[in-house]
Amino acid sequence: MKVRKIAALAAITALALGTAACGGNSSSNSSSGGGTLTYWASNQGTSLDNDKQTLTPVLQKFEQQTGIKVNLEVIGWNDLQTRIQTAVTSGQAPDVVNIGNTWASSLQATGAFLPYGDAEMQAIGGADKFVKTALDTGGAAGQPPTSVPLYGFAYGLYYNKAMFTAAGLKPPTTWEDMVADAKKLTTGGKHGFALAAGSYTENAHFAFINSAQEGAELFDGNAQPTFDSDGVVNGIKRYLDLMQTDKVADVANVQYDNATKVVNDFATGKVAMALTQNNADNSIVANGMKSDAYGVVPLPSPQGAKQQVASFVAGINLSVFKNTKNKDAALQFVKFMTSSETQTTLGKPFSSLPVLKDAKPVFTDNAEEAATFADIYSNKSKPLPLTANEDQFESTVGKAMNQFFAKIASGGTVSADEIREALKTAQQQVAAAG
Repeated sequence: MKVRKIAALAAITALALGTAACGGNSSSNSSSGGGTLTYWASNQGTSLDNDKQTLTPVLQKFEQQTGIKVNLEVIGWNDLQTRIQTAVTSGQAPDVVNIGNTWASSLQATGAFLPYGDAEMQAIGGADKFVKTALDTGGAAGQPPTSVPLYGFAYGLYYNKAMFTAAGLKPPTTWEDMVADAKKLTTGGKHGFALAAGSYTENAHFAFINSAQEGAELFDGNAQPTFDSDGVVNGIKRYLDLMQTDKVADVANVQYDNATKVVNDFATGKVAMALTQNNADNSIVANGMKSDAYGVVPLPSPQGAKQQVASFVAGINLSVFKNTKNKDAALQFVKFMTSSETQTTLGKPFSSLPVLKDAKPVFTDNAEEAATFADIYSNKSKPLPLTANEDQFESTVGKAMNQFFAKIASGGTVSADEIREALKTAQQQVAAAG
């Protein structure tokens, strides 16, 4: 769920769309009788090659059923934003592409993607088949979505069962209990937590979640930023304090620029707890930690929280480029990828949550963990703001939090007033960008 800046595309896409009529990399027109599609898939497994091995037999099955061949390219997250940006502005685009669902509104604003109107939605099986919170991430409210959910993810609080038992602790149910437990478990060179304190995307995610627990909204009804409100300030400070005042996270975490490093620390017993998404399971086991050695509970809210929010609605969505020459085939492919059978097939290797109503998670054999994540995803998650400038929130506020953590790691102190001033600056930048 890596998010990169895309909103600037809207300003230049109007020019690009004039040349987009020649776009679409696919070689033949769509129909149920055959054709060829180009599909850009985001990296979900342990490597690009691993994804290809997982997806190839699935795509071959689609070809057997429809006669439509799919040319697959798996793209790493570090490159995906640039590739999409180039495709949008040049018109030389694939037919179907994976996007991080937090990109949906920003990409929708470019005008480069096919809206799922009534006819398109019926062609892929209807809107009613999707979990509502997942479908809500498809674009701005009040507009036909330009993406539909494919893989679902949610944050959970992973805890080391043996470390908790040895300390006489039970899984926490409030933020205050979680911090108290983490303090008890920060001993002997080990810490209660590991944080991806050097990742602006992870920091922005937790800015949103903790602010939502405080009842704060990041944008008003006119899509204007409201970053400097008390709820946002308090939520961010509470998260920073895990390193600053609670001292349950190692200051070296300021070098952790991705969630993988957090997962590795948890799996190797360096920390007792980790806030990470359910697709961490494969990496945890690959690092030598048995699946029955850890448990998962929802991220607790503080006592008196305004909202019980444990995650944002994380996931991967499917979009079709508007300039595809293969619209019918592309919609058949979207229907296939979001079918119950395909969701089940890919749920285990990609450790994803199903985006379909009444579907059961298959990413883990642990029924308790599966039920916990299904509940978080469906009932305790909130979509990130569905505005075209949401990505600018992630960039400005997330990077400000990187700087705050760096100051804390070097022995400095970050006050609520300093947080507010930085958020006010970020707010002004986003408002000025429009």
